[in-house]
Amino acid sequence: MTTAAGQDQQIQTAVREQRGRLLRFIERRVPDPDEAEDILQDVFAELVESYRLLKPVEQAAAWLFRVARNRIIDRYRRVPAQRTVSLDAPLGASDGDEPTRLLQDVLPAPDDSPENRLLRETIMDALSDALAELPAEQRQVFVWHELEDKSFNDMVAETGVPLKTLISRKHYAVKHLRKRLQKLYDELFTD
Repeated sequence: MTTAAGQDQQIQTAVREQRGRLLRFIERRVPDPDEAEDILQDVFAELVESYRLLKPVEQAAAWLFRVARNRIIDRYRRVPAQRTVSLDAPLGASDGDEPTRLLQDVLPAPDDSPENRLLRETIMDALSDALAELPAEQRQVFVWHELEDKSFNDMVAETGVPLKTLISRKHYAVKHLRKRLQKLYDELFTD
């Protein structure tokens, strides 16, 4: 078993070796320097707590960065989403009079805040991976409607594909994406 003095030495070494890199990692994701420093201190406090609970950290650098990433994600979870719907909701369901669309409900406003940029990048990366799994026809209808804001009537006029077929393709695309992105949605928008 490691002595308290040995634990203190391991903690001090980890803090000394990783502080600069870890702070830069956090600052790239959290624009407020005070908040970045708070997150850094929380991460180090968790390191100390882990040692005090006799759970020494084997790979300190990897552990510290994982905890920092989790703290940053927690911070973004606290940022209220503008308007969200459950991914289990039926296609087109909403609280108001207008039908909702998947992306406008989960993406933050397209402003230049670093928080929103990081959140949008995270969602768009996951969406891109999930879209790549779709058949080409479903993917195209989804991209046109959700990303390019093209109406179904415009798609019918351009492609000659019947409206019901386009709607069906979008439905299957959304169904796949909801299932595929549920975990990310839960991480970002539920407590």
